[in-house]
Amino acid sequence: MAVAAGILEPGSSFWHVAGGFTLCLVTVCIGVFDTVTTELGFSHYAEKPSSALPVFLSMPFNSLVNLGYVFLGIYWLVRDEKTLGVKHGTGRYLKNIFSWMALAYGPVQWLRISTQNHRLAVLDQWFTLPIFAWAIIWCNSILGNWSRQRFLLIECLSLISYGLSIFHRQGFELALSVHILWAVISGVRLQNRHGNSSSKKYLIFALISCLGFVGLKLLDHWLARYFLFQTLTGHFWSKVCDILQFHYAFCFLLHLDRHRFFKTNG
Repeated sequence: MAVAAGILEPGSSFWHVAGGFTLCLVTVCIGVFDTVTTELGFSHYAEKPSSALPVFLSMPFNSLVNLGYVFLGIYWLVRDEKTLGVKHGTGRYLKNIFSWMALAYGPVQWLRISTQNHRLAVLDQWFTLPIFAWAIIWCNSILGNWSRQRFLLIECLSLISYGLSIFHRQGFELALSVHILWAVISGVRLQNRHGNSSSKKYLIFALISCLGFVGLKLLDHWLARYFLFQTLTGHFWSKVCDILQFHYAFCFLLHLDRHRFFKTNG
């Protein structure tokens, strides 16, 4: 079933992301997740903070890498359908939502790094989930499983799943693992159904980047024993991998979104 026309109005993607962002922000600010366990303190990062730099650059490399999300969001947001070959309204809407998500995510991570504030750490974790959920939605949209109800259900489940972190110390990790696995399965299904050699390449790069995103972050302190990871640390490279998986997810999904247009127009 097609998405209601109003959802695809020009500019609606910004307001939908802004509305979700505001909902999460208000929920966190009223203290709903104050009991959630987060990693606070510079000791959790292998990069050494510098007292000679301003607070917002206390860990300069782990801070500045977050500009990558902003640049990525702008890059994909300003690209039009002529350049991308995406001529279906739903595809444009999904692409723009993903772009705004990237734009919002970078500043939140930067603020968390610089302030080491618990509530910003919660926002950083929480925002990760609907981003992966959006990749799942986009994949299933191209596969023909899109409906307004399913879209709302997946996003609501994604946001609610962060509540697991209230009940268990590893609740967020569990929710994130489910999101990642679901996104991978959706991507593989889409590749098997509509993919070609180009989309296969993008999918492989996205999966490798995802492994780097998870693995390099977990090995941050261990890798710091080696000279190559003492300045540009594992956490820094993890964020580079995260930006790359975002980018290759765009490439993969936009490449295959052409099937939506051809199917709709015969």
